Order: sequence, then structure tokens, then C-alpha cells
Amino acid sequence: MNTVLSRANSLFAFSLSVMAALTFGCFVTTAFKDRRVPVDIHVSKVMLKNVDDFTGPRERSDLGFITFDISADLEPIFDWNVKQLFLYLSAEYATKSNSLNQVVLWDRIILRGDNTKLNLRDMKSKYFFFDDGNGLRANKNITLTLSWNVVPNAGILPLVAGSGHISLPFPEQYEATKSY
Repeated sequence: MNTVLSRANSLFAFSLSVMAALTFGCFVTTAFKDRRVPVDIHVSKVMLKNVDDFTGPRERSDLGFITFDISADLEPIFDWNVKQLFLYLSAEYATKSNSLNQVVLWDRIILRGDNTKLNLRDMKSKYFFFDDGNGLRANKNITLTLSWNVVPNAGILPLVAGSGHISLPFPEQYEATKSY
């Protein structure tokens, strides 16, 4: 005859197996959902400075400042399997020394139950837009993209790029003013 511990172990193992099967079933119901939504990004101001770079040799590096607007309705992304979204605005560009540069300029976390309609105006970069040299000056193709990580209750963490981006040129002259 089985002991109480043996029966408890069997019941616990069976319960874990059922929970794992249910979790996998929940994951499958939203695994193939398209999480892209239209995003409208507008840049109202671009400024460029040449500042001292204290992280390496005594050289000067480009520092960009961007004022932007973002509009997006993120409601279609949220379903029962989404806990939160981690949004981030990134800039992507090429220079002579690097074929691909990616810099995160701004981010935000949107929890389930928060307002999912983004209508942000005159936002400034949350993080510094440094280049490791002078690659921003007169760069004609800097692309801003709003992307997000979907944090689910069960399943993988998909990385999704919004279906809207903007390419903009940076100025050919440095700003001489002290403020932004």
C-alpha cells in the first residue's frame, strides 16, 4: 500500500503537469498574434553640439538633442496574456567608423490598465544621444523607431518594432548656445 507521502508526491506531480499543460495552452492562444500597430513620430527640433568626451582620450564628441512627438494606440496589443509593455524610442544611423549605431533615446513602461493611447508632445530625449566621434554632424539618415517588448503572463518576450518610423538629417553646424 502507498504511504501518505507517496500519494502526496503523486498528487503534487500530477498538479504540476496539469498546470504546465494549461500554461502552454494559454501561451499558444496568443503566440502568433501580430503585435504591430501604426506609430506616428514627428520631430520638431534637432540640435547638435560638440562637447568634451570624458570617457576616453581628450577628444570632442557629438551630442544630439531631439524634441519629438509620438502618437500611437497600443490598445490592440493588450490581451489577457499581456502584463506590460516596455516602449523605447531608438535612433539608428551609420558613420564612417561604424556601419550600424543604435542609441535608445527614450523609454516608458505601460502596465495593463494604464492609458494605452500615446499622445506625447514636445518630448525631449531621456538619455544622452552621444556619438563616439563626429558621426552625427551632417548625417543625412538618422532613423527614429518606436519599438516595444511585450511582457506576457506566459510565453516568450517578443520584440516588436512599430509600423512607423522617421528618417531625419542632422545639422551641418554645431549649436553655440548653452541651453537646450
